[in-house]
Amino acid sequence: MGKVTGFLEIDRRDRRYAPASDRIRHYKEFLIPLSEEATRDQAARCMNCGIPYCHNGCPVNNQIPDWNDLVYKGDWETACDNLHSTNNFPEFTGRVCPAPCEASCTLNLQDTPVTIKTIECSIVDRGWDEGWIVPLPPKQKSGKKVAVIGSGPAGLAAAQQLARAGHEVHLYEKNAKAGGLLRYGIPDFKMEKRLIDRRVKQMEAEGVVFHYNANVGVHVSVEDITAQHDAVVLAGGAEKPRDLPIPGRDLSGVHFAMDFLPQQNRRVSNEQITANEPILAGGKHVVVIGGGDTGSDCIGTSRRQGALSVTQLEIMPKPPEKENKQMTWPDWPLKLRTSSSHEEGAERDFAVTTAKFVGENGAVKALHCQRVDAKMQPIPGTEFELPAELVLLAMGFVSPVQEGLLQNLGVQFDPRGNVAADVKSYASSVDKVFACGDMRRGQSLVVWAIREGRQAAHSVDKFLMGTTTLPR
Repeated sequence: MGKVTGFLEIDRRDRRYAPASDRIRHYKEFLIPLSEEATRDQAARCMNCGIPYCHNGCPVNNQIPDWNDLVYKGDWETACDNLHSTNNFPEFTGRVCPAPCEASCTLNLQDTPVTIKTIECSIVDRGWDEGWIVPLPPKQKSGKKVAVIGSGPAGLAAAQQLARAGHEVHLYEKNAKAGGLLRYGIPDFKMEKRLIDRRVKQMEAEGVVFHYNANVGVHVSVEDITAQHDAVVLAGGAEKPRDLPIPGRDLSGVHFAMDFLPQQNRRVSNEQITANEPILAGGKHVVVIGGGDTGSDCIGTSRRQGALSVTQLEIMPKPPEKENKQMTWPDWPLKLRTSSSHEEGAERDFAVTTAKFVGENGAVKALHCQRVDAKMQPIPGTEFELPAELVLLAMGFVSPVQEGLLQNLGVQFDPRGNVAADVKSYASSVDKVFACGDMRRGQSLVVWAIREGRQAAHSVDKFLMGTTTLPR
């Protein structure tokens, strides 16, 4: 432990945002990093607790007190190595993870947790700048061949771990570029795609072969994949969105969020947009239905496209401003969270259900809404109308898409429609086929996807070789 009294002497300080009036003019990242000295001071605040609850909060089991201490002592390169020992892509989590580790920090009992996410991002960004992060090809090949289907964070993590174990890894991606929701769901202003491209180059140097525009089960035969590989890892995500089947759903202007966000990401990357209808918020009254991160991303994107107004509706009641620490800590608390996109300009309304979409000449013009009680039942006499020329459904995802790949493989599903596989072996009901990430666990966080990809790689390596040195 570097500075025993650091948490008593140094106030919490985190990264700042560029002004909203400036950042809504572009799609680049707008977080202002801390200086090296400020980051060192923040690392000094770590208490090196006897029971580090931040470990409980972090799905990838980052050794947070260890690299905090290393940063405080100025040993950034060792901190970078330590960080990568548990997390393949800390530059992703250092930008888009909600930081459950900080919620679990002992200092969060006083609302001043260590800025773990900021320190993590500073370590890995410096690692790239200094040239410490290099390809790690295996010293010898195993002679085994593995197919990973889906190049989101789970697929990328599994592929990298298996390649480093010496296997010939082929990663199949249905889109034109790797990244999954990291590339096509998360806006560039939260995470620029050059970060993914950089990791892809590293993985290619480690031996991973990427196959793009290869939709297994549609354009690529499932039978060929299983016949040509010694193991198959399913990491295709949970892409079936939750719909809102109410009157007017078929009106023009009502879209899923994941039809809207990928289009803008492709525009930023100068990638071809294959959709028949461009979905744009410019000059429109936009309503986002759903109060989570995807809804927040829709707000920020709509603002940058020039929306006249943005309103976000949530069927759940408004959360409290602050959590009850004695009841929730060190678990993830339910409380009102205001994102950078909310700060850029959006009205939020809670405990609201949408009864129907109203249109004119086949296009949506308004929403008929109603207040709901604690049991989410409509309250009579609380009806109201909202103008809307673009409605974005951001109510989460119910399961992976089962048609095509999964049905052709014949895997079994759990009661929620995800691929059935346990968290010890990650093996599906089909021989030599494994599943991880959102395709197995359902809609979740990037950090959980990385954890499951790493653990699935451990199980696949053990399945192929009888033993493994890969960490879980």
